Amino acid sequence: MEEELPLFYGEGGKPVQATLSSLKMLDVGKWPIFSLCSEEELQLIRQACVFGSAGNEALYTTVNDEIFVLGTNCSGCLGLGDVQSTIEPRRLDSLSGKKIACLSYGSGPHVVLATTDGEVFTWGHNAYSQLGNGTTNHGLVPCHISTNLSNKQVIEVACGSYHSLVLTSDGEVFAWGYNNSGQVGSGSTANQPIPRRVTGCLQNKMVVNIACGQMCSMAVVDTGEVYVWGYSGNGQLGLGSSGNQPTPCRVAALQGIRVQRVACGYAHTLVLTEEGQVYAWGANSYGQLGTGNKSNQSYPTPVTVEKDRIIEIAACHSAHTSAAKTQGGHVYMWGQCRSQSVILPHLTHFSCTDDVFACFATPAVTWRLLSVEPDDHLTVAESLKREFDNPDTADLKFLVDGKYIYAHKVLLKIRCEHFRSSLEDNEDDIVEMSEFSYPVYRAFLEYLYTDNISLPPEEAVGLLDLATFYRENRLKKLCQQTIKQGICEENAIALLSAAVKYDAQDLEEFCFRFCINHLTVVTQTSGFAEMDHDLLKNFISKASRVGAFKN
Repeated sequence: MEEELPLFYGEGGKPVQATLSSLKMLDVGKWPIFSLCSEEELQLIRQACVFGSAGNEALYTTVNDEIFVLGTNCSGCLGLGDVQSTIEPRRLDSLSGKKIACLSYGSGPHVVLATTDGEVFTWGHNAYSQLGNGTTNHGLVPCHISTNLSNKQVIEVACGSYHSLVLTSDGEVFAWGYNNSGQVGSGSTANQPIPRRVTGCLQNKMVVNIACGQMCSMAVVDTGEVYVWGYSGNGQLGLGSSGNQPTPCRVAALQGIRVQRVACGYAHTLVLTEEGQVYAWGANSYGQLGTGNKSNQSYPTPVTVEKDRIIEIAACHSAHTSAAKTQGGHVYMWGQCRSQSVILPHLTHFSCTDDVFACFATPAVTWRLLSVEPDDHLTVAESLKREFDNPDTADLKFLVDGKYIYAHKVLLKIRCEHFRSSLEDNEDDIVEMSEFSYPVYRAFLEYLYTDNISLPPEEAVGLLDLATFYRENRLKKLCQQTIKQGICEENAIALLSAAVKYDAQDLEEFCFRFCINHLTVVTQTSGFAEMDHDLLKNFISKASRVGAFKN
């Protein structure tokens, strides 16, 4: 049996440093609550967290370091000073100027946030003093928690269902909140209203990582040992029994194994070793231990994922779901998958563990603070795009309509068969071009740097001519797409003529159908009146065959 505590969902997984796979792109669109935001708003997001009983609350930061919240606002967990729900993102002005280092939340929900300066702020549900401000009043606005933490820099936070942990830069753990099973680690079962340092076996230890299950707590120390305390009704402490533990106790079964990180689900625990091995223990009613069955385990049990080493584990106390990522970039999941049970690690098509919780977990919440870190590194494609028409690095310039376009010989040879031969023995650094207009030729050269074209439809006809001349078939297709998007009654005949001239059969058919569908207006345009005789003859013949002139 899993613990009798009602299943108030809320993410409580530890925050971790963003991995390389999540640096360049933060895709929050997989979480339903963000479908309420506009595309412009989503583009500005740099950190995000989804929480609540149904994934119906969210907090995010923007490129301007502003913090916004939206959702149902249960227990004032949005920190806005009221309990009104909002589908429009509202700025959290009380934290203006603060930068978020890490964030976690409990089932109430309550929120615990640490800034890059090491300060701690809490708000939301507080019936069990889980906000650490000495009261049991719900916190409608963020409260700075300084008691016993005033001279400390907090670097990591974790929340259980109704208790909170923080880790300081000097390796100390402080806890507060609900303590019915000893999850605060004080040695008693009395609730803890303010931060209190967790001592006992941790007194002289340097803690490097913390995590919380619903009603238990975990800490990894710098020697690779794991210490646990709190509720163990499902064996989630890994001590071989189901008895609660009111003070930290070392997981002896991991003797000789150096653990790097720990992650907690609702009632199960995962650890990742230095060698890239995963061990699991605790509740297993959905196969969340990945052992191939649904039997609970009170001792650490190895999880076989694949031969590649594991570099990341993921779980959060709102769910019975587990995930892991390998060094080769493969992401596996097991446990509760919506209404299904997955009892062995299953290879997904995802590239990050976050997507497992967005798409498979119940509720769809984030297991950590999603983050995009500033990254000035440019990909090869981005670097080439930046160098187009750059006189500082170019070794070739085209003179078109009296204006220069700057390029690089080696890139043109690589990207275009025409230039490979025409520039082979050409030592000139200026090439005059009179066959095509400046906008058309510039668009062609830019395409060689970017794989895209940026021209209005009427100019794209000229580029279609160039693409035909240079036998650039992909460019020819792009031109046809651009022309299709810009067709109208006034230019339909001109575009049809161009399609015939440049043997663009797909475009010709498209333009013809457009003319037939708008025949009355098209036949009244100047383009139709000035139509080439042979083209007009063919057009009328083809139109007749499709019944365009029938009453």
